[in-house]
Amino acid sequence: MAYAIITGVKYVMRIKSVYIFCFTFLLYFLVYPLLHILSQSFLVDGHFTLNIFKNALGNYVVRSSIVNSFSLAILVVLSTTAIGFPLAFLFARYSFPGKNLLRPLFFLPLIVSPFVGAIGMMQILSRFGSLNLMLLNVGIIKTPISWFGSGFSGIFILLTLHLYPIMFLNISSALNNFDISSEEASYNLGAGFLQTMRKITFPLLLPGYFAAASIIFIWALTDLGTPIVFEYRNLISVQIFNNIKDINTNPQGYALVLLVVLITLVLFVLTKRLIEKKNYTTGRTAVNAVEKPLKGKKLFAFYTSLAVLILLSLLPHISIILSSISQKWFFTVLPSEYTGGFYKTVFTHHLTKTGIFNSLFLSSASTLIDIIFGFTIGYILARTKMKGRNALDLLSMLPLAIPGIVMAFGYFSLFSNTILDPRKNPVILLIISYSIRRIPYLVRSTYSSFQQLSEFVEEASFSLGADTLTTFKRITFPLVSPGLFAGAVLAFSFSVLDVSISLILAVREQHYPIAKVIYTLAGRVTDGPYVACALGVIGMVLVGLSYYISSRLVSKKIGEFFRIG
Repeated sequence: MAYAIITGVKYVMRIKSVYIFCFTFLLYFLVYPLLHILSQSFLVDGHFTLNIFKNALGNYVVRSSIVNSFSLAILVVLSTTAIGFPLAFLFARYSFPGKNLLRPLFFLPLIVSPFVGAIGMMQILSRFGSLNLMLLNVGIIKTPISWFGSGFSGIFILLTLHLYPIMFLNISSALNNFDISSEEASYNLGAGFLQTMRKITFPLLLPGYFAAASIIFIWALTDLGTPIVFEYRNLISVQIFNNIKDINTNPQGYALVLLVVLITLVLFVLTKRLIEKKNYTTGRTAVNAVEKPLKGKKLFAFYTSLAVLILLSLLPHISIILSSISQKWFFTVLPSEYTGGFYKTVFTHHLTKTGIFNSLFLSSASTLIDIIFGFTIGYILARTKMKGRNALDLLSMLPLAIPGIVMAFGYFSLFSNTILDPRKNPVILLIISYSIRRIPYLVRSTYSSFQQLSEFVEEASFSLGADTLTTFKRITFPLVSPGLFAGAVLAFSFSVLDVSISLILAVREQHYPIAKVIYTLAGRVTDGPYVACALGVIGMVLVGLSYYISSRLVSKKIGEFFRIG
């Protein structure tokens, strides 16, 4: 009896120690940089002032950048809604040949970063690119069309094609748990399809829609890589990036970063509260919809629309692959000469070799940290009743609402002239920032696995004489590990191709990750963009394999990784 009490006390103390460490780590590397940005935005020489904000908002370029960023984010949310919502509805409610084969195709846009895709799309959608040349050849147009315009439309196209799967995944996940009897009751009372959709279906799907719309809005608002490639400077993310160079002399960057933080947090909190005011559950076990067969003209129209969407979705992939193997591609629809020499350069050039090694090392180290923190926090949330665990839950999910550019700017400012100064050696900060950005994936996947694991299984182990360590090794970890490692694989792949953090924190060439190498190569006049595309193809394959492995580990629940609420 005494031994059991002592063992229990030791176990509780260990859990509390780990809990305190996790809390402290997140406070120091997540909350503290945000507080530093807040203080620097209002304090000059120790005195409170609003002049920084006044000067920033008084600048026409800054004001136009804010308006453009908001416009871009709203337009991308609307466009991804127009694509992802009906697509998820059709896949959930109708049956048609090839359905299971077509569904994985909607993961493909996610495996290409719009930052890399933009480099390839320049060759297809430029004024004398492949699309215009093809339309000129068949006589559809007489003069080339500027598809990119000033660059804004190109960014919009790339982000829409990249992000609509997040809307599709979230709405699909919500529809899988949807109680069709609510709709049937509406129809029985005489309501039509549109009225039922507006009054019943969409309100009940609102949590899933909010999760997708929030991620897409924040992503589009703070995307840095794509505007840089298209050389479109009038966006708030680019203004923040430009202010990094003058961070010690020009405080305008702090005001812009704080504005982004306020926008994202206010959006997150207000929308979540609006959702939580209503009850979105039916109070009984959900009754799934019976799939209706899609036939005739409707099936033909659906396949045609799907073919167009898939073709557009694959344009970035096609453009990157063709650019990576084109020896000569000038004023022709397709390359006139091909080569594999750019892939040889990837594995022989000192810069690309350094970038690949750095990214693999940094991503592996950050993923290891994510596994430890994700499992620990997931366990604390699911298996303990410790005070403050709701605050820990909020902190672990907060990185989903904090853009990478904000975190990188905070680190660059906070740790300048310290032992962690990124201008001297950014390795530690890169690992920590990659890790914190992906902790939510591990926490969510682990917490979900713990919820599916009945506590009675662990109690049965204890009742048969197994101690805590044995139960953990034989029961808990094996049953939770699929979700844990699914999140880890995604965290690793996202870290490898992280853009904002890599561009800001990696200052010296010897520390460049892949994204910074691609950014550097894209500016080279001769073979730079083609080598960058070859490196992008390697990254695309890596991310694609990661998605495949993760989807195999967690079956159809991969959409849960892109949920906020």
